[in-house]
Amino acid sequence: MKDLESLSASQAVKALAKREIKASDLLLSCLDRIGQRENVLKAWVSLGKENALARAKTLDKGAIKGLLHGLPMGVKDLFDTYDLPTAYGSPIYAKHYPNTDAVSVALLRQAGAIILGKTVTTEFASFKSGPTSNPHDSVHTPGGSSSGSAAAVADFMIPLATGSQTAGSIIRPASFCGIVGYKPTYGKISVAGVKSLAPSFDTLGCFGRTVEDVALGVAAMSGDIPLARVEGLHNKARIAICKTPDWHLASKETASALALARFTAQSIAKGQVGDFIFPESQKDLRAIQTRIMLSEMSRSLAFEREHYPKKMSVQILKQLSDGAQISYRQYQQDLLEAQSAGAYIDQLLRDELDLIIAPSAIGEAPLLKDGTGDPVFCRSWTLLGLPCINLNIASGSNGLPIGIQLIARKGQDSFLLSAARAFALASPDPILRDQA
Repeated sequence: MKDLESLSASQAVKALAKREIKASDLLLSCLDRIGQRENVLKAWVSLGKENALARAKTLDKGAIKGLLHGLPMGVKDLFDTYDLPTAYGSPIYAKHYPNTDAVSVALLRQAGAIILGKTVTTEFASFKSGPTSNPHDSVHTPGGSSSGSAAAVADFMIPLATGSQTAGSIIRPASFCGIVGYKPTYGKISVAGVKSLAPSFDTLGCFGRTVEDVALGVAAMSGDIPLARVEGLHNKARIAICKTPDWHLASKETASALALARFTAQSIAKGQVGDFIFPESQKDLRAIQTRIMLSEMSRSLAFEREHYPKKMSVQILKQLSDGAQISYRQYQQDLLEAQSAGAYIDQLLRDELDLIIAPSAIGEAPLLKDGTGDPVFCRSWTLLGLPCINLNIASGSNGLPIGIQLIARKGQDSFLLSAARAFALASPDPILRDQA
């Protein structure tokens, strides 16, 4: 057995279920890795070492419990945990201990997971950078808002971690850190017990190193246990590339990655891989998503803004101010436009296409000093509530990862996972095939 901390989540749970390894040994390996790297990476807000080790020893002695029996996990510090502080990335909630777990965290524990600690989130999952650095180069960002979760998984501190996405907070960090990030269909996982930012978009998901890893995580978090079994792709998929109306912002490395994605997708496509272009009436989806998000943010954080403005960043206060200036009439109109776009894309993905491939981010991870990166290539898909998964496909000029996202119809999460696995296996690069 190789170094335990380098096992993927799916490899680890199989070994744990067969009693080939102990949960306590796996946990200690992860803690050793954290001890070696945390001073550089700064991925963790808090660690519950003693409680985690006690649970691991209990699981080692008892019967196999659930999909994730004995698997150490990181939980984004936006999710309530009864036994660890939950600060939502804000000094307002320093030393805040919720009375209960978020529903998703409770389900993870029920599935046998060991919650090792809380990972760094940006302030209320918005855009102000936290302390976490990119595991590939510490002067670059890991992305946000799920900064700590993505970095910790990429750096072999933990095999699986939770994330959330309101604009691009799972897909973009996964691309920047070179791992698999899965945002399931909107509403698939209960958001109860997770600090709300924009309820029309808030979606929970996870990070792992393989497609099978993230399938396990979302299966446990949602209670959709059959999702954990990623079936082979039995029929060739109808696939199109979508550069989106914001293609002019893409780096040359992202353009090359999408060209490679087209080549790779041809092996799993029904005929040629075509192109999908948003109709003229839907060219403003990014702006619509931004307005809805800002408008809802201004209400979701109304209490904090009223009572603790001095403990909030200038950046988020500006967003809340901008959101408050959006009229409710405009907000309602934007919701109707989003609903119309959703109906159009649902029909398209029913009648003409099975899978869309699009950029995950503008390019490589920017420098830490320049923020967490622009979620521009994720906003439309988040607006539409579609399931998305990031796969690492290339490297940029700085040697940092470049990802692409695969997108399927609402509710077609099992198909998306199968297609992602088939896509990874079709990659000409043997290292990238390991993502399957």
